[in-house]
Amino acid sequence: MFSTLPEPTMVEMIGCAGYDFVILDTEHTLVDPQRLENLIRAAETAGLTPFVRVPEADPGAVLRALDAGAMGIVVPHVRGRADIDATIRAARYAPEGMRSLNGGRGPGFGLIDPAEYLRRANAEIMVIALLEDAEGVEAIEAILSPGGVDLVLPGPGDLSQSYGVPWQVRHPRVQEAVRTLREACARHTVPFCAMSTTPDRRAEWRADGVTAFVVGEDRDLTARALRGHLARTAGRE
Repeated sequence: MFSTLPEPTMVEMIGCAGYDFVILDTEHTLVDPQRLENLIRAAETAGLTPFVRVPEADPGAVLRALDAGAMGIVVPHVRGRADIDATIRAARYAPEGMRSLNGGRGPGFGLIDPAEYLRRANAEIMVIALLEDAEGVEAIEAILSPGGVDLVLPGPGDLSQSYGVPWQVRHPRVQEAVRTLREACARHTVPFCAMSTTPDRRAEWRADGVTAFVVGEDRDLTARALRGHLARTAGRE
């Protein structure tokens, strides 16, 4: 579930509803570092794995999200391998990257041995590539070939704009691009996360070996629930 409502209670509700992971949005949503840390705490409380979508090309945001406890970084608008290399450098400790050393929440305020925490962080924290541009689709082989990408997520909305058909996410060109990404992931044994809101579409993806799904956004679901509730209670259905 994408979470664009920066409220810890909402994040906790997503976890209590049974979702496996949440993508906390700091690209389109104004979230200060202290609030982000509390959003991540809420996810942890509810057994929800917290990923953070950071602003484009912002290594400082990557560092702050990880220091706050994020278990994965969603990198928007990946257009080439350089975007992944920069994220790995910011997100992983040496020898894989050069993430700035720090104490705090990650190593349990001193509870975990620093060397052990570095090992765990490099092994467990995910780098997730969000492909939203035609340029990125064309470069997908170069993006995945060197390794280091733990999950690929397509962005059909921005892809539609990139192909000149804004918000036509079912347009054949957009669907072809998504399929190209999926096939590249299969060749490079990189997990693919499908954007899918219907059971039938998820069944199709599962038949193709996909096991990770983003199934909506808290803001849209909340708005629809409110409109539906008003329609029912006001007798407008």
